[in-house]
Amino acid sequence: MAGSRRKRPVEAFEAIEPPGNAELVLGVLAVTAVVEVLGLLSGSEVWLLGLLVFLPGTASALCTVRQTAFVAAWTTLVVTTTAVVRNVDADRWIDRLLLVLLTLTLGVASVYACHRRIRRELEMLRLRSTAAAMQRHILHPLPLITDDVLVNGVYEPLQEDRLVGGDIYDVVASPWGTRVLIGDVQGKGLAAVGTAFAVIGTFREAAYREPTLTALVDALDAAVVRHNSYAEHTGDDERFVTALVLGVDTDTDEVQAVNCGHVLPYVMHEDTVTTAVLDSGVPLGLAELALEPTTVDWFPFPDGATLLLSTDGLTETRAADGTFYPVDERLTQHLDLSPTDLPRALYEDARAYAGGGGRRDDVAVLTVRRSPRQSTTRP
Repeated sequence: MAGSRRKRPVEAFEAIEPPGNAELVLGVLAVTAVVEVLGLLSGSEVWLLGLLVFLPGTASALCTVRQTAFVAAWTTLVVTTTAVVRNVDADRWIDRLLLVLLTLTLGVASVYACHRRIRRELEMLRLRSTAAAMQRHILHPLPLITDDVLVNGVYEPLQEDRLVGGDIYDVVASPWGTRVLIGDVQGKGLAAVGTAFAVIGTFREAAYREPTLTALVDALDAAVVRHNSYAEHTGDDERFVTALVLGVDTDTDEVQAVNCGHVLPYVMHEDTVTTAVLDSGVPLGLAELALEPTTVDWFPFPDGATLLLSTDGLTETRAADGTFYPVDERLTQHLDLSPTDLPRALYEDARAYAGGGGRRDDVAVLTVRRSPRQSTTRP
């Protein structure tokens, strides 16, 4: 669904899928037969080195511990048997003994390496599960509906094993209309979770408490500053957050907006795409560096229009030749899509634009429409 911010749940993340036992046995027997035939044809035990290096090492990377132990034991057995039976040169017994010892050593090392690999994979799975749980508490699932707006969209981390990225969003219904937040925390992964918690938690409380957007943004900035102060004492890096905060009220055909260094919103209406003109303030956490206080801008949001909000993961997508993803042009081409389908279509289009040699980042794309349950006709 286009309204989903994750392509699949964390349960779909798995460790390397090991081969079946029957498949493993057949493969080992086939390789053994080939190596033995080559050894007989060449008259040299050196051909056994191919079996020695290939089988246990490959098993440690692809198989379970028990399967790797089986491969190591089989390899040791075959090498030992061959070294004893093929007693062509009795004076080379030291070479055969060293070959057996080397095979045994590699087998033990392969089993140990497999054990370490599986333990790291299990730790990563637990980490992913924790990250997914954190994300579910940080970001509400889309779509989000209030009396004023219907917000749909998609959030996709760049890497599937990094469920918590730097992008955040939220929607809160307040006594003064609906407040919408989209932002990008500096940094990625679990290191940015604390800042994301600080911003989202403060937004959910202050959006309902503060009557003005300027007071709301000041509260968000103060939350980031407090978090940075705590991070400084614990040895973590200080972070800032680019953000766009909107206020939508059905009593007016305009939207209030405070831009804190974030990507400008797009307005799609009657087959046209325009970029809202907003003053760009400093990111959250850096307000003390601003020369002027926080101000509120207004831009048109008529009935039937759709707002497109995104993080810089969309606008900074690059093709292999370094050219940026043309958001305005692609939006015009996708005007026939519904607000529900548009975010996913843009994400997939940007992904295809970057290809294998381009540059992509985490991306959040939201569409905002006035809720059909409320009339925007003023008395």
